[in-house]
Amino acid sequence: MCCCMDWKTNKRIKVLFGIIWLGVFPLQGQQADTLLNRYINIGLQNNLALQQKNADYKKSLKALDEARSWFFPALSFNARYSLAEGGRTIEFPVGDMLNPVYNTLNYLTNTHLFPNIENQTFNFLRPHEHETKVELVQPLFNPDILYNYKIRKELTGYWEANRNAYRRALISDIKKAYYTYLKMVRIDELVKSTRTLLEANVRLNEKLFRNQKITIDVVYRSRSELSRFEQNAAEAGKNLQAAKAYFNFLLNRPLNRDIIVPDTLSVVAVIPDREQDKQLALRKREEINQLDYGLRSADYQIKLQKNDRLPVVFAAVDYGFQGEKYIFDKTHDFTLASFVLRWDLFQGMQKKAKISESRIEKDKLEARKTELKQQICLQVDNAWNGLIAAQKAMKAADEEEKAANKAFRVMSKKYEQGMANYLEFLDSRTNMTEAKLRKIIARYDYLIIYAEYERVTATYLTK
Repeated sequence: MCCCMDWKTNKRIKVLFGIIWLGVFPLQGQQADTLLNRYINIGLQNNLALQQKNADYKKSLKALDEARSWFFPALSFNARYSLAEGGRTIEFPVGDMLNPVYNTLNYLTNTHLFPNIENQTFNFLRPHEHETKVELVQPLFNPDILYNYKIRKELTGYWEANRNAYRRALISDIKKAYYTYLKMVRIDELVKSTRTLLEANVRLNEKLFRNQKITIDVVYRSRSELSRFEQNAAEAGKNLQAAKAYFNFLLNRPLNRDIIVPDTLSVVAVIPDREQDKQLALRKREEINQLDYGLRSADYQIKLQKNDRLPVVFAAVDYGFQGEKYIFDKTHDFTLASFVLRWDLFQGMQKKAKISESRIEKDKLEARKTELKQQICLQVDNAWNGLIAAQKAMKAADEEEKAANKAFRVMSKKYEQGMANYLEFLDSRTNMTEAKLRKIIARYDYLIIYAEYERVTATYLTK
């Protein structure tokens, strides 16, 4: 049903249309990049999962320090006090040696000045004995120490790359969560401005009905639109709170903490060089670096097993005191210097089996690296295709929104002049709102996809 409107109605529609426009595209001011970088830094400092990754890396550094210490001498203090009874004895045939001599002397001197003596028996273990000493041990030749140090050095690089890989993923997640939150904010603003328009339409139609310019069904229809809208508004509010909670979770902050929304957000669509970025990803992705460290570690593990056939040589120097009583003087001290060689000549097939195990592990890592390269190339292709599709969607949404705005302006004038009925006006307004909604979604989805493209191509500097 067509109807005519006065100048107040015309003015009200124009004002409400302006509210929608300002709600979606706010005034210029604080830049989004500065805010986002600030939030990224907060996330890198506070994120609990990243702290765990960093702890793994620090632990590997301490393990490397431990391996380095094996090259230096070890100094230890040892004390022992023993009580012994029984055990082995030492026979000293002093009688057998001296009695013939004594007998001869007695015969020559015709005396008994030299009586016979008994053979002596000594216990090998003293009844009471202590040994207190310091011991210095210096490895001279030990391939295990050298290759274990090299293995731990590579493992340190592995854990650093593991931390950096999560760091890059965290930055991407923070970006995507922030853009998702901004998208929900813009949608919520659009919803609120739409509610204002719908409420105004209800009041306007009720007034027109009282003035007998429209029928009651138009009033019922506007009320129905408002009720249906409230359901959508509740869903939008829930999504907004969920987006806020997840973003704050990544930053390890209270889940209901307010998030600063930028006044402007520039979106510049670019078409990156897919092949160039693919090669960059294969060079810079931390997952590749992890496997490189793992492969070098496997090489050293094989060399370690092979050199297990060689002897181990070390020197030891002991200085201390021994005796039945704790007397520390020059008559009870001792010094002992030793060169020790240990050579395992045969251990069955154990060494050969260990070498085979290490080679199999290296083959697994090489296969994993080949697979990972293919996965990275696939990730880059998918992200690039998604980026191009998002660009097209954003361009189409811009054009659709412009056309819907123009159509709504025309329809508003026709409705004011009584040349269009309420259903036509409502349909035009709905198309405009949906076009604005699709523009918001396309705009922020592009930024979300671009953040993922940065991650898979390693084009975002994480340090």
